[in-house]
Amino acid sequence: MMRNLCVLAAGGAWLAAVAMANPAIAQKRGGILKSYSIDSPASMSIHEEVTIYALRPVMGVFNNLVMYDQHVKQNSMQSIVPDLASSWIWDEDGTRLTFKLREGVRWHDGKPFTAKDVKCTWDLLQGKASEKFRINPRKAWYRNLEEVTANGDYEATFRLKRPQPAFIALLASGFSPVYPCHVPPKDMRQHPIGTGPFKLVEFKPNESIKVTRNPDYWKPDRPYLDGIEYTIIRNVSTAILTFVSGKLDITFGGLSVPLTRDLKSQAPEAFCELNPTNVSRNLVINRDVAPFDNPDWRHAAAARRDLGHAARDVAQPARLRARRNQEPQGSPRNHAKARLWPEQKAEHQGVDA
Repeated sequence: MMRNLCVLAAGGAWLAAVAMANPAIAQKRGGILKSYSIDSPASMSIHEEVTIYALRPVMGVFNNLVMYDQHVKQNSMQSIVPDLASSWIWDEDGTRLTFKLREGVRWHDGKPFTAKDVKCTWDLLQGKASEKFRINPRKAWYRNLEEVTANGDYEATFRLKRPQPAFIALLASGFSPVYPCHVPPKDMRQHPIGTGPFKLVEFKPNESIKVTRNPDYWKPDRPYLDGIEYTIIRNVSTAILTFVSGKLDITFGGLSVPLTRDLKSQAPEAFCELNPTNVSRNLVINRDVAPFDNPDWRHAAAARRDLGHAARDVAQPARLRARRNQEPQGSPRNHAKARLWPEQKAEHQGVDA
């Protein structure tokens, strides 16, 4: 499945957001990035949530031990980089993973980050702590984890039951932040305390989520933005209209190619990028109910799919790109990206490109 991301070139805040899609654009400090979410999370506690609707706005409140390099478009074991951990090493048996932790990092309430926080987090995830998560959707991730030990203040070791080379990939997930040992899990649901670049300002269920810049963030000169505001907008069409009106700086997800064309016609100053995602859209048919219990009906329905129309939608971004590439290299409109995979090109040779 392909996903569209559009950024409106209005105001100062959009520059930092668009930099990942367009690295050539210089980043500018300051401004409030106005985004949206299509659903309201139940809480602000990432470890108790299962969807991106909590992850997206709250991930910036926290740090992981390690993370995927945000400048590499596709995650892999090779793109894992340090975060709260400065380094890590496996033992010879592949069952002990030891992290050296950064010194001088503080939680948003001023308390120091130590290895004790790492142990507390994974004790909670394993259900070993006296306090419990209300729900623990990723407990199964750590069935092979025997224990976590704190070796002083700045070293933590994960001991596995058997070798699991890809274990570190779980720790790099956005769903694997380190929680503070001194804050009860119930308090993290509405008032999360992290070590990240942003602090939570307010969470109004079904309305908005706001975060502000952490002036004491341990990574020098970060973040670039003064804050991010997420408005809850459940209807994609409403979100697009809000974006076109200038009340949002960025829109993404759920945008088909035709919708993106309409958006660009209404907001020609917008930067739009078409990217592949690991999410598929499916048409599920109940084969036990008429008429689709009849194989002939199913074959007929499949045969009537308008593949030519779908192909034109896929090819349209390529035409847009070709026209835009004729503009001067420095033109702000010369940033549209789209891909037509080789097998698609072969399949749709009859489509204008």
